[in-house]
Amino acid sequence: MIFLDAAATTPVRREVLEAMWPYLTGEFGNPSSHHSLGDTAATALAGARAATAKALGCRSGEIIFTSGGTEADNLAVKGIALARRAADPGLDRVAISAVEHPAVEESARYLERVHGFIVDVIPVDRYGQVTEEALAAVLGPRTALVSVMYANNEVGTVQPIARLAALARGRGIPFHTDAVQAAGWLPLDTGALGVDALSISGHKLGAPKGSGALFVRGRIRLEPLVHGGGQERGRRSGTENVAGAVALATALTLAGAAQPGPAGQTAEGVVSDVAAEPAQDPARRVADLREDFIAAVLAGVPGAILTGHPTERLPSVASFCFPGTSGESVLLELERQGVICSSGSACAAGSDAPSPVLLAMGIEPEVAQTAVRFSFDATVTAEELRQAAAAVGIAVAGVQALGT
Repeated sequence: MIFLDAAATTPVRREVLEAMWPYLTGEFGNPSSHHSLGDTAATALAGARAATAKALGCRSGEIIFTSGGTEADNLAVKGIALARRAADPGLDRVAISAVEHPAVEESARYLERVHGFIVDVIPVDRYGQVTEEALAAVLGPRTALVSVMYANNEVGTVQPIARLAALARGRGIPFHTDAVQAAGWLPLDTGALGVDALSISGHKLGAPKGSGALFVRGRIRLEPLVHGGGQERGRRSGTENVAGAVALATALTLAGAAQPGPAGQTAEGVVSDVAAEPAQDPARRVADLREDFIAAVLAGVPGAILTGHPTERLPSVASFCFPGTSGESVLLELERQGVICSSGSACAAGSDAPSPVLLAMGIEPEVAQTAVRFSFDATVTAEELRQAAAAVGIAVAGVQALGT
């Protein structure tokens, strides 16, 4: 079986499992408890927070551990918008891009439906990118928050986040980015990006499902969504998932260590035993394999359409439309041939409607329904992608021949 649905989830890395295992077994204490088991858990939680903050280039106190990317997005969008309007009732608009994950889109619609906010949708171009001009056109004195995802989960397009965040910051508007798909592939330094809030999810980079984090810059007020014992500095109550926090921090650290630094150094700045040979960049390797895969699919399937930006895209995502087919039928045929992939966001499972992301990019509904997404993790091989590309050609031809 060839697994090409890493944008939906990834297996837990062995190093991550080993790091979290003690806090699922012998060191099971509640970090709020005032005894030795609790102290051990609290120390582990503090260490995980510090490691996560280091990976994101921020202070430990700016990290809030969550149950995943969806909760982090909800807390950022609702929490920041509600806190800002409480301080200034005139701030009653939120701006989101037309290609956001449902966690951001539905959070904004909740603010609209329940709290009377106005949602300004920022259009994208045919590649799925937000331009500075498009963002500037929707900003105004009533805008409480801007949220634009770092990299799209369906087509892989990467947004010019630093420039967009600078534009919002210049007008005094907080900027949030959903970086769930970017984590492990793109730089996450929140200072360099200039963002005020950033969401990540563990299960996209080798940590378990149910682990995630939200960075919120210290000066940003946040209305909590979960009330109780006041954990996470009162911003997210509930007994902390210590094992999940350790797992997330470990996965982030491993992802950072894999990135090449100056010759002779790892990402941690430690002198390497092989100083003459800097580490290979996994993102570059996967991007090269992705390009070969894209070329093979386009050559083997007449009429296939690559979606997303041709160059500003995640190394790990290749998404196509295959006119004259049904995307779901192609998926079923590929699975019969041993290739696992998806038709888009796993969070939209059960829906047969055309992808809102593809529609926002100007793709016709009947073409959007033929979409298939292939997404890779860092272990993917050239041979796997060669076999997968051949299987795509066979699957699409078979589905077209059946007229479904």
